[in-house]
Amino acid sequence: MSNLAQALTAIDAANAADPNVEDGKPAALLYGERMTAELDALFPDASEVLQIAARGQHIERWLLPRKDYPMGKAGYYAWRKEQGRRHGERVAGIMADAGYGEEAQARAGVLLRKEGIKKDAEVQALEDVICFTFIRWYLGPFAETRSAEDLEKIVVKTARKMSEAARTRALGEFPMPDNLAAAFKV
Repeated sequence: MSNLAQALTAIDAANAADPNVEDGKPAALLYGERMTAELDALFPDASEVLQIAARGQHIERWLLPRKDYPMGKAGYYAWRKEQGRRHGERVAGIMADAGYGEEAQARAGVLLRKEGIKKDAEVQALEDVICFTFIRWYLGPFAETRSAEDLEKIVVKTARKMSEAARTRALGEFPMPDNLAAAFKV
């Protein structure tokens, strides 16, 4: 088995322990599979490190519940920052076990912590994949729990994180009302 296959298999095994189920599968496992599918569609020539980071984006996310942090923006950002740190550390351990060197492990951490978004092409690629995964699989159910005004704010924030090429592609792939589509116009 290749180093990449070993790493992806280990990430899947970790995420298979998610007690949350979606579409009959552990939610984190399904999310990782969806991230890989979006990565393959958007960046078919992605590096092995980017492939691993995409699959491990939410590795064992359920172990640090959002409810353990204060409500509000500051609590959310603290939770999200800690998740990125934990994900980077966990994925680095998996990569070490699969035979990847320290440089590749550190690079995966950079990607998972989103250091250099809008400046680092691979960090931005991962963010674009995250946004496409959100729009394709999670925006619809998410929208059902939000007001129209809140939904518009979330879509604007999502579009802002994306590259120009990803925003243009999103307009072509996802039918959306004019008020939401405006956020993606370059």
